[in-house]
Amino acid sequence: MDDQACPRCKTTKYRNPSLKMMVNVCGHALCESCVDLLFLKGSGSCPECKIPLRRANFRIQMFEDPMVEKEVNIRKRILRDYNKREEDFATLREYNDYLEEIEHIIYNLANNIDVVETNKRIEQYKKDNKDQIVKSKSKLGRSEYELEEMLELEKQKDEERRIELVRQEAEAKKKKIREKEALIDELMFSEGNASSIVKSFATAIKSSKKEANKSSSTMRATQFSTGIKFGSQSDQSYLSVPKIEEGPLYTYTPIRQPNDGPTPPSLRELQSRGYVSNIRNESLAERAGGFKAHVACLRALQEAMAGLYHNPSQRQTEFNDV
Repeated sequence: MDDQACPRCKTTKYRNPSLKMMVNVCGHALCESCVDLLFLKGSGSCPECKIPLRRANFRIQMFEDPMVEKEVNIRKRILRDYNKREEDFATLREYNDYLEEIEHIIYNLANNIDVVETNKRIEQYKKDNKDQIVKSKSKLGRSEYELEEMLELEKQKDEERRIELVRQEAEAKKKKIREKEALIDELMFSEGNASSIVKSFATAIKSSKKEANKSSSTMRATQFSTGIKFGSQSDQSYLSVPKIEEGPLYTYTPIRQPNDGPTPPSLRELQSRGYVSNIRNESLAERAGGFKAHVACLRALQEAMAGLYHNPSQRQTEFNDV
């Protein structure tokens, strides 16, 4: 975006950091100054494609490629009328054909292919589906309205924060100017040593900054976003939480599971006894997923050794004795 330049005045973002590029329905970009100059009467022609344009239709370019801006604008315009949903069709195939038709129309308009014929096709669709278009537009769900309200509220909060930051920056600049003026007056009219005066002013400025940082750090929120207050406040009193006798604390007891076979090696003994030499190492993808070859080898050995000395008749005798 920094290398972008206006095709008319050749101004770049490097030479003018506040440069704003604007686009219209034709997809060719112009800087804001050239738009104001060429469209003083509200309308004019594009310098590149000579298409008649209106000043009101220019908007700030959001994407680096102006053709993307053109396609986004066309897509918004087409989807305002081609607004059917899947439940409006009898089969999924018909709905997919409908979506394919929309993409074909957008592609033609974005690439200037059969523009006249495509526009006729759009107008015919509007006439044939006038009632359906109006019905679908009025069928906005509650969730969509809530989303729009949330976005609007977020925009308002961002604007308030921006205004507050601008105000704080302006106050900080004014404070610095006042401090400089006070220092200059002190140096001009005071009979004291200049270096000691500058030193005392610097100390006073540092102490005031520390006090400001201290006061801002001690300020704490007193309520949740829902409006419920919390913290130590004079108008609130809380009952102490009653103690409940729940018995002794929990202690972990390892599980002892009968093996009925040879004692399998531990995880540390797999390497020394040479078990891992008979298996492949885990790959990087398997290791990223949490798989370790040593663990799989140990589990295989445990399952292989379990029950090798199992004697059902002896087990039955022990069970009867119990």
